[in-house]
Amino acid sequence: MSLEPGLYLVATPIGNLEDITLRALRVLKEVDRIACEDTRQTQKLLNHFAISTPTVSYHEHNEQSRTLELIALLQQGSRIAVVSDAGTPVFSDPGLDLVRAAVAAGVPVFPVPGANAALAALVASGLDTACFLYVGFLAAKPGARRTELETLAARASGLTLVLYEAPHRILETLADVEAVWGEQVRVVVARELTKLHEEFLRGKVAEVRLALSARERIRGEIVLLIEATPSAQPANAGASIVQQVSQLMETEGLDEKDALKRVARERGVSKSEVYRELQRQRSKK
Repeated sequence: MSLEPGLYLVATPIGNLEDITLRALRVLKEVDRIACEDTRQTQKLLNHFAISTPTVSYHEHNEQSRTLELIALLQQGSRIAVVSDAGTPVFSDPGLDLVRAAVAAGVPVFPVPGANAALAALVASGLDTACFLYVGFLAAKPGARRTELETLAARASGLTLVLYEAPHRILETLADVEAVWGEQVRVVVARELTKLHEEFLRGKVAEVRLALSARERIRGEIVLLIEATPSAQPANAGASIVQQVSQLMETEGLDEKDALKRVARERGVSKSEVYRELQRQRSKK
């Protein structure tokens, strides 16, 4: 049966080439072209499986302009596959703009499932898989990253958090996790999934951070999982707004305006609501 016209989202291996599916191979062979996050990276995969389908680049820097080109082809009846460098496209990788444009244009969108680092790490982590939250990449800057984790602690209690992190930032991120949830919170660092040096480090965050810090170098793609249990709350979770604002101004040198913004993010409410409550609490003193 010939391949129908439309947009195909094709998952590719995250390490082990044997994780490619038979359907993915057929789709990649039969589509008219393949839109790749990195054509050089994808070409290695295509060469390995003797696939000669033409490729075109599709990444964060040309996503808007390329989307217009690809939608025009799809509307003419083309069959186009989208792949990322590894894993499932659109999932913390380029492709969402194209999917949205295809849906809006009435173009069929076909998922071709396969390898995904977040789910692979989750199912082997030993943490709860019934309720989890995929976060993707945190902010690279320390202050913004800490704020994101504090917001997650306030909103995602009881969930397993699934994050991606770069090897050169993992120790800093684990330190932030420890500061937000405490040294007893359980984490899992899944590294180099499906590759030769696949590794899972499981335990309390302080233990895992100590084990990694003893290494001369940390390498490979990393998935970080955090057991954000109800008991693992930030140290200031029970503090009043006055106490929180004062603590942020004293310990982090924030002015009152920035401290109010931080407290609002942590509590998941508006800044104006936090300000009104701050004034109310102060008036009682």
